[in-house]
Amino acid sequence: MTEETPGFDEKPDVPSGATPEDAAESAEPSEKEGPAAPAGDAAKIAGLTAQLDQARSALGERTGDLQRLQAEYQNYRRRVERDRVTVKEIATATLLTELLPVLDDIGRAREHGELVGGFKSVAESLETAVAKMGLQQFGKEGEPFDPTVHEALMHSYAPDVTETTCVAVLQPGYRIGERTIRPARVAVAEPQPGTASAAKEDNKADEESGGPEEG
Repeated sequence: MTEETPGFDEKPDVPSGATPEDAAESAEPSEKEGPAAPAGDAAKIAGLTAQLDQARSALGERTGDLQRLQAEYQNYRRRVERDRVTVKEIATATLLTELLPVLDDIGRAREHGELVGGFKSVAESLETAVAKMGLQQFGKEGEPFDPTVHEALMHSYAPDVTETTCVAVLQPGYRIGERTIRPARVAVAEPQPGTASAAKEDNKADEESGGPEEG
């Protein structure tokens, strides 16, 4: 049996003819293989980071799509509600327009004292019903003439008016909210020709003289 010589370490087998550099490389294999593990971890981290960036980008796109879809839905609901209200107003106005001749007959009967008995009850019930639907009557004697809500059927001159004035209501007007479904048909009177100019001349003369003369 061969005894190991104390003080000498075993050396790796070196092929014959190998140089000392070859022997040093074969003696340190762990030093070259060591960095391989950290490189693999870095690649995994880079891959996960790329996947995370892609997920964030996709999430941002989906969130933007959802927000646009929600905004479009809200706009659609508003349009539907606006159209529904418009259709309801048009249908109501059409129905009430058909009832205006009946209301005119009721008004004439009331003026002549013929609105009595059962006819009176029916007429009042009809007027209450159309009022609940939003129908409003307008047009009064003495109010200024407004071509947007009045229709002048008769014209005259009067010395006691200072502007074009409704002096008689031939047929009342009706509106629903801000929508006029029939203008008030009226007789109008204008100031007498020359009255306004004469008044202006008198006022001008008073201003030039320092005021009207005291009697």
